[in-house]
Amino acid sequence: MIQPSALLPAITALAQSAGEIILRHFAAPIPVTTKTSRIDIVTAADTETEAHIVAELRRLFPTHHIVGEEGGGQGAAAAAAEYHWFVDPIDGTVNFASKLPHFCTSIALATADRRPLLGVVYDPTRREVFAATLGGGATLNGSPLHVTQTAELVDAVITSGFPYDKHTNPDNNLREWAAFLTKIRGERRLGSAALDLCYVGAGRLDGYWEKDLKPYDAMAGMLIAREAGGRVTDYAGGEFPQREDRGRYVASNGRIHREMLRVLQSA
Repeated sequence: MIQPSALLPAITALAQSAGEIILRHFAAPIPVTTKTSRIDIVTAADTETEAHIVAELRRLFPTHHIVGEEGGGQGAAAAAAEYHWFVDPIDGTVNFASKLPHFCTSIALATADRRPLLGVVYDPTRREVFAATLGGGATLNGSPLHVTQTAELVDAVITSGFPYDKHTNPDNNLREWAAFLTKIRGERRLGSAALDLCYVGAGRLDGYWEKDLKPYDAMAGMLIAREAGGRVTDYAGGEFPQREDRGRYVASNGRIHREMLRVLQSA
């Protein structure tokens, strides 16, 4: 049986070394290419960073499966592997390509049925390491994290994001955004799902919701938010949004969760 806490130093160091690659690219001109649409972009930093992370994970854990945003399934075969890694080399690529310093590297370890065991999210521009292991609590640069005590939605600051097909898909989060707008203190759109989840855990935000997230977007952040005392579900209150390849996530301090679900379900 693997001990996630024993792996945490190595995965933290790996995320930090990935951050150095990202910062090297960030200091130079950043050409982009597109994937599924003109706003779904990828940079050389994404591919180089993922290759670096995957190579090290394959060396350390040759029997594990690895899911990367850019490279897909790698390492051992998914069906045979007891443990799966989920890697997002740069979560917040649009910010990164625009020279907006709000993006991160996200690395998570999970069981084959996608129960998160370890999560590390590294923001290289702020040198912030968010980390958690199942049952071991969550930390920021080694200090414990705790969610807010906000008890009512009207006092909350929450965040969300929009899917890449927002131009053509009517289910593009605009209804939900409008529904929350008049019920909260503040609404933000920061551009990195992994950091949004970590910020809930760190008490910087009271809540977050978003649709169409891939497991590599959210696996590390959801564990960090939960281990900091928060709650993460799907829009119906189910506890396993990460089992959907295009999941719907709601994260909160726990106290405002039911109110958030009611708004989403009525939007």
